[in-house]
Parts: sequence; structure tokens; C-alpha cells
Amino acid sequence: MKIRAGIIGATGYAGGELARLLLQREDMEITWFGSRSYVGQDYASVYQNMYQMTDGVCQSDDLSQAVKEADVIFTATPQGFLSSVISEEILSQAKVIDLSADFRIKDVAVYEKWYQLKHGAPQFIQEAVYGLPEINREKIKGARLIANPGCYPTCTFLSIYPLAKEGLIDPDTLIIDAKSGTSGAGRGAKVNNLYCEVNESIKAYGVAAHRHTPEIEEQLSCAAGRPVTVNFTPHLVPMDRGILVTAYASLAKEVSDKDVREIYRRYYGDERFVRVLNEGVCPETRWVKGSNFVDVNFKLDPRTKRVIIMGAMDNMVKGAAGQAIQNMNLMFGLPEDKGLRLAPMFP
Repeated sequence: MKIRAGIIGATGYAGGELARLLLQREDMEITWFGSRSYVGQDYASVYQNMYQMTDGVCQSDDLSQAVKEADVIFTATPQGFLSSVISEEILSQAKVIDLSADFRIKDVAVYEKWYQLKHGAPQFIQEAVYGLPEINREKIKGARLIANPGCYPTCTFLSIYPLAKEGLIDPDTLIIDAKSGTSGAGRGAKVNNLYCEVNESIKAYGVAAHRHTPEIEEQLSCAAGRPVTVNFTPHLVPMDRGILVTAYASLAKEVSDKDVREIYRRYYGDERFVRVLNEGVCPETRWVKGSNFVDVNFKLDPRTKRVIIMGAMDNMVKGAAGQAIQNMNLMFGLPEDKGLRLAPMFP
């Protein structure tokens, strides 16, 4: 029997990636292509790459109607949408995996400060499970509401987590430099994302104010066992996909390269989608493009008594749609990598 899936926000980049991945699976049926802008249009007319792959028609973003035809709903929507419509009735009918930030941050005051939105359903915040399978696998299996992590937080946290958890770094010295392709800004028409504005340029944005900062801090605080404050600076680079994180932190104790590598192997040796690279190999976005992998590595700097931590992933797959499907697989008792056994695309 097929699992019926609905996608609210199906015509955005993350929604389109969800459709691309789900349409390859014989055990899935997309029953609702929810869209606010393209109601009544063939989905394949919005995304021509879906031509002859689906005859689905774009429907409204009415979640109360979509759940009547689905076992799981993916909400690839702007911040504030799900919290304004979620209800006990909806959660009693279908599992919900939210790709926005509405239920990622457990302190509603922090969410409202950083996102400048009044949270519409704070009663569900504590129930929502932060959908990072490498950390919360068992909780995800029994969840009915998943807060799919942000793209920057996923790459940042998985790169740093073993060292923060083991107390090998002073987390308050963390400086996180991250770079993302333009798909991370969404499909909406914005002058700053036009080809001529982005091509042949690179820029920092959201300096000391990016909305993923509290999410990164909250998850690192859980790992370190105490409050953590970081400097996080994202940059926009002229490529379609990909995130590269380079983080710097002071070492809390003297360790060898062998010690640190053993810790990474211990944490991620059995993880399907986190690849700890060999010594001297730096993560590159081209080697993870189109896949659900996160490549991580590190370099100790004895001169400064610091460690440089590196990570790369595809922001549209592991950073959004792929991780959402990874969560769905766990929720329905399926192999975690089902539908995600994708070799990275190159060139």
C-alpha cells in the first residue's frame, strides 16, 4: 500500500525538490500539490522537468483539505504559515513535517524576537521533534510533528557536534563562516537574487542578525550542556546549490589529530549520510551536490591552539527535502535511506 503525501508549497524550490525525490519512489503517491500562486495549473507546467512524470494539478494551500487525502504532509512554506493553521484535528489525521522554522526553536520568545512574528500555535512547540536523525532518531520514529532543521544549522551542527559534545572546544569561541548557493533564498522574485546581481560576486548578509543563529545556538547548547553563543556569518555565492561551513574554535584541552579523528569516527562511523573525510581532504560542495550526504573534516592548528572545522552539503537535499524524507522514512518504519541512495552529481 502506497504512502500518500501532500506538499504545501510544492512550487517553491524545496517543494520542487520534495516532488523530484518522491516521484522516483514506487511506494509513494503525491496526492496534493499545494500552491498559492499556481492553483489550477498542471504541476509539470510549473516545473517542466516533471513533464510526463506526474499529471498532478496544483491545488490550494488549504492544509485542512490536504490532510484528508494524505498520510503525511510536508509544509515547505514561509515562516508563520504552519503555526497559523496547525491544529489537533490536523495532527490526528496525518503526520506533518515542517520545513520552516515555526517549531524548531523551543523558546517561543526567541522565535518571535528573531523572526518578528507572533507564534500562532505555541502549544505544539514542545511536542515537535527537531528532525535531525543523527541526533534524534528514536524521538523521530514516534513523532507526529517534525521541525525539519534549517540548512545552515544542519551543516554547522553536524560538523561541530562531536567536538562540542565531547567538550574538546570552548564553544563560546566559535566563529562560523558559511556560504550558500542562491537556491537557499527561495524562488520568490527578489532584485538581490537576479542573475546580474549575484553572478561574479560574493557577499556577506544577515551579519550578526541571521535567523538561523538562535537555532544553531540552541542545538549547540544541548550538545555542550550549557548555553552557547556564537558568531555566525553567512555568505551568498553564485551557484545554484550547496553549503560550505568553515568554523573556528579554541581547543579546551590538548588533543592529537588521531584523538579527534577517532571521536568523529565514533560518532559518525555508522551514519549513512555523514561522511568523515580522510586526513587532508577538505569538503567541497561539488562532491555532495544532488545527494543527502554531509562531508565533514577538521584541521588542528597547534600554533593558535584552535581547530578548524569544515562541512559541505547540498542545501536542497540534506538541507531541506532529503532530510525531510529521511525523517518521513523513520516515522513510517522504513529504511532510513529509502529513496535517498543518490550518488552526488558531477560535473
